[in-house]
Amino acid sequence: MRQAVLAKKASRALAVLSSDVKQRVLLAMAESLAASSADIVFHNEIDVEAARQAGLPSAMIERLVLDPKRVQGMVDALKEIALQKDPIGELLETTTRPNGLVIEKVRVPLGVIAMIYESRPNVTVDATALCLKSGNAVLLRGGSEAINSNRAIIKALSKAIADASLPEGTVQLLDDTSREGVMELIRLPQLVDLVIARGSEDMILHVMKHATVPVLGHGKGVCHVYVDEKADLGMAEKIAFNAKVQRPGVCNAMETLLIHEALLADFLPCIVTLYKEAGVEIRGDEAVCRLVPGATAATEEDWHTEYSDLIVSVRHVASVTEAIQHINRYGSGHTDAIITQDAAAAQQFLLNVDSAAVMHNASTRMHDGGVFGLGAEIGVSTRKLHARGTMGARELTTTKYLVHGTGQIRQ
Repeated sequence: MRQAVLAKKASRALAVLSSDVKQRVLLAMAESLAASSADIVFHNEIDVEAARQAGLPSAMIERLVLDPKRVQGMVDALKEIALQKDPIGELLETTTRPNGLVIEKVRVPLGVIAMIYESRPNVTVDATALCLKSGNAVLLRGGSEAINSNRAIIKALSKAIADASLPEGTVQLLDDTSREGVMELIRLPQLVDLVIARGSEDMILHVMKHATVPVLGHGKGVCHVYVDEKADLGMAEKIAFNAKVQRPGVCNAMETLLIHEALLADFLPCIVTLYKEAGVEIRGDEAVCRLVPGATAATEEDWHTEYSDLIVSVRHVASVTEAIQHINRYGSGHTDAIITQDAAAAQQFLLNVDSAAVMHNASTRMHDGGVFGLGAEIGVSTRKLHARGTMGARELTTTKYLVHGTGQIRQ
């Protein structure tokens, strides 16, 4: 693949690019993107209309849509990433050995990142910015449903890249959106250092199954909020509503609400009223269905399901221990939250829930690169190697040792 060859060559130069140059290019990208906002929105409308005509799921269409506000959000992310500390060259540790060797461990780029993603044209900007900040070349393979949006975005970003005379191959959008193109890309271990897959579970599993390049999957989000018996009910209502309703189609939206049995009579009617006003379908266990007229009985499959829609499964539990057991059995390891004023219960939950991010008295929607101060995210990894959770520029690096001697040899 010619594009991968170009990216590999470019990665050598990007690895030693100065922080000042990277900052200037990112700020120029922000300026160019802002100036191209109307053109980007125009081309996005073409994609959105085609997606509607094709009958794509509403959650995918919601993630596809760009408006001036979302374009401005991408501009702001570029500026924030530009002004962050450069992770490359960071000295992690220094050791002086008894034989006089001085050993330094420093942060370096991975090399070439292949980004495979569906819908979400904002990922085109986020991936470009984070890869450039971390000294990596990037191959962008977006979905066919966003091809016009992605081309318009790359057109704007490429102007800043060209003006800065960055090497050819620094950022490339792959026009081939076929599955065959993906298969070729993920089987180039001599050219591609990491594949990041972000999209449907089926797509991610397909990439992981067939890749010969290391893969990080932006896994599905079966996220939970547990309302403990010692929760502030006003806070619990606000968080449980936000986590489900604010953007139901994203991976950090809550899918299952767990409620301590002592609060069913007091809390459940209040949150159900809010959900029904927002058009949320309730699927509950037996106790919930008795208390909620019109609720559908939840099946075993419901507890495993990422709805990406205005649907919530609700279950009562007898303790924080039972809530943890449910989450570790059915969750996807993405983001889970406890609402409680009990410090001991919170600590038990935080330590025992096996997820990339575990929240105390905060919405699952807060697990986000921008919120965490990363400027943006290239994805949320639910795997444990080499990165876990929301991934920024630092997560697109590896390390190497720099060893300084004075003539030492091995005896």
